[in-house]
Amino acid sequence: MYNRKQNVIHSAHQLFTEKGFQATSIQDILDYSGISKGTFYNYFSSKNELLIAIYKTIHKNLEKDKNDLLIGQDPSDIEVFIKQIELQMLTNRKHKLIALFEEVMASNDEDLKQFIQRSRLNNLHWYYKRFVEIFGEDKRPYMLDCAIMFQGILQNNVQYNRLAYETGEKVSRVVRYSVSRLVKLVENVAESEDQLLQPEFLNKWLPGCQKNEHEFKTQLLQQSGSLRKTIGKHIPNETDQVKFIELLDFVIDELLHSTVPRKFITESALSSMKSNCHLEKELIQLESLVKDFFRQFED
Repeated sequence: MYNRKQNVIHSAHQLFTEKGFQATSIQDILDYSGISKGTFYNYFSSKNELLIAIYKTIHKNLEKDKNDLLIGQDPSDIEVFIKQIELQMLTNRKHKLIALFEEVMASNDEDLKQFIQRSRLNNLHWYYKRFVEIFGEDKRPYMLDCAIMFQGILQNNVQYNRLAYETGEKVSRVVRYSVSRLVKLVENVAESEDQLLQPEFLNKWLPGCQKNEHEFKTQLLQQSGSLRKTIGKHIPNETDQVKFIELLDFVIDELLHSTVPRKFITESALSSMKSNCHLEKELIQLESLVKDFFRQFED
């Protein structure tokens, strides 16, 4: 069933990029993907929901690839950020997401407009968190302003370079040029201490984000404290104690302090801890928290 649903998503994406979202009918999708109307509505309630599924599928793969670029790297390394942005731009171009977004924003469909707007805000939030990692905690108050300005710089540089070059914009050159401007911009804004928008506005634009993060952090720290006691009480070997404490610290650090937490590595660390029978029961609640945490990126 999963493969069949993914085939519908892929087929519809091709039609949307070739004919346009508005011009593509559900019957076009049925004919192209070879499914019945009943099967379509078993997967999706509407064409809008299908478009959202297309975006989520692409975004999920993109986030994984961006996260992979951070494995074993220093999050503050701006070269890693440049590679992430290049990957994002190439993904947008490959899947023609910008054209789809522009068509949706020009329509009168409020549900889709709200979805696109929230997607853009989530992307802005990602920029903000990455900038804090790259430029430092002391510059946090100015990072939302810088994230907004960087988005504008990058978007316009892409647009006008595309007009200038018939073969398309030079992705690497555009990204590096824009990031170079960003570095100077951050220095200037931080030195002037001039703040236009406070980062707290992100909590207003993305309701529930702050509350959910606070509740998750509280539960995670409580569970880790319980696990530390169990490790000290039931694992007599000092070397093993150090090993499990280090694994636990890694999981906590990855979930609380990493801008782009890595699911596979976090789950691998938990699996290593489960190798000790004394920790198996205690890890059940921690595993549940971790699953809930990563599920938000899949919804």
